[in-house]
Amino acid sequence: MRTESTKKSITTALAVSLLFAFLINACTIVPGLSLPTPTPSPTATVTPTSTPTPLPEGYVEYVSQSGDTLEVIARHFGVGVGQIIDISDRRSSLMIDPGTHFLVKDTLGETTRPDILFPDSAIVYSPVAVQFDPVVFTEKQTGFIKSYTETMTRGATSAAQIIFELGRDYSINPQILLAFMEYESGWLSNPKPTGDQLSYPMGWKKSDRTSVYFQTGWVIKQLTRGYYLWRIGTLTELTFPDGSMLRLSPHLNAGTVAVMYVLAQLHNRAEWEQALYGEHNLVSVYAQYFGDAFEKGKGVDPLFPAGLQQPELNLPFPVNEVWNLTGGPHTAWGSGWDNDGSLAALDFAPPLSSPGCGNSTHYATAMAAGRVVRAGGGVVVLDLDMDGYEQTGWVLVYMHIANSDRVQVNDILAEDDLIGHPSCEGGSSSGIHVHVARKYNGEWVEADGGLPFVMSGYRAHNGEDYYEGTLENGATTVVANTAGNYWTRIIRPESREEFFYTPTPRK
Repeated sequence: MRTESTKKSITTALAVSLLFAFLINACTIVPGLSLPTPTPSPTATVTPTSTPTPLPEGYVEYVSQSGDTLEVIARHFGVGVGQIIDISDRRSSLMIDPGTHFLVKDTLGETTRPDILFPDSAIVYSPVAVQFDPVVFTEKQTGFIKSYTETMTRGATSAAQIIFELGRDYSINPQILLAFMEYESGWLSNPKPTGDQLSYPMGWKKSDRTSVYFQTGWVIKQLTRGYYLWRIGTLTELTFPDGSMLRLSPHLNAGTVAVMYVLAQLHNRAEWEQALYGEHNLVSVYAQYFGDAFEKGKGVDPLFPAGLQQPELNLPFPVNEVWNLTGGPHTAWGSGWDNDGSLAALDFAPPLSSPGCGNSTHYATAMAAGRVVRAGGGVVVLDLDMDGYEQTGWVLVYMHIANSDRVQVNDILAEDDLIGHPSCEGGSSSGIHVHVARKYNGEWVEADGGLPFVMSGYRAHNGEDYYEGTLENGATTVVANTAGNYWTRIIRPESREEFFYTPTPRK
């Protein structure tokens, strides 16, 4: 268990420095800097140190987390941006470097504990999952999961394979899914579960959704909602099955909130407390099977390191072709209308000779150079750091790419190389288009977040609802519409330097 209680108190020296910055608003404070103590001469008279000046009344210290923006911090604390004092003045983009110190007006009453129970890397399909094989893992267990299979369209499929594929596709770490399974049903350790533990391996008591596929999909959806809705600041409190509510501590991280959110859908307040802080809790179950999550995350967390910037990207189609923006920011994977917060994807439709489905004669292209690490089922995943893993670094995900005449796994692509033909293949689609999204270290990157989606100088903005929104380059605004019309037309310029969006530093 990790605690963030230190975020509510700072050393005497830092308190003096913070208040000084607040008063003159003109200095850069280095966190942890100690004020020098003069060494008196043998004949000098030492003046007693005065009582340190306290923090501004009603303020608490906050140390920024991975992915934070000022707006998100304000939502977590339930205040306006004007009630946040930036004492570092070090930011150069919309996203704040992890570890940046703030003073925030303290207006909250009862909240959850501030303990950070899981790092973000334990929840998303991050670098810590690179060497983990759920199939090999489950073969070594003594529980029911070892022998369990489900009949799917391809035939009998093991529970481990189902968990791996769903986790990979939605970018959720299979280890946390297996830990939930063990906590809720004992499937890793008990060879003969009975009753609800047999019927509901993830604890979701819904009689027509007893399969591992549906149970795992449900937990993934809840983890995704908790993680990304906290990341964007719209989730600030938990609602338990009896309707009671509890405010989330603003000092939590997305990974911990994701776990808290799932458990709050399954358990009442007392059971929820036990699952998080009791003797046999979910954290201890995870550690028993996979080790200390924080040790595993060393060198990985924070997932969005200081100074992170999006690499230069092109629109996903050739220069001077006229396509349509048919989808503004929406869900990266799964049903685009799911309220899961990961509004990471955009949709583009090529010129069409007729409505409906089929394969376009046009090509989607590589937005940047990279290595193909997954291809098939309508999906192409392009790894920009070319290390062969989609859990690490920048990754681009394309959906609805026809299986015929497309790239293959391990192909090395240059910028603008052909990816394949847009189609309706893979997922749910009512018309030919290509769906594109970004990940970094396994986390979906919001299209209109702290690292905005910028392609060929066009910057994505959210709309009032999913699939709505715009692309803007300073001279042109393209308005998304699923039907496609004159206002959705977008032409890729020959040079991205012609118009290029630069994030405005926050003051």
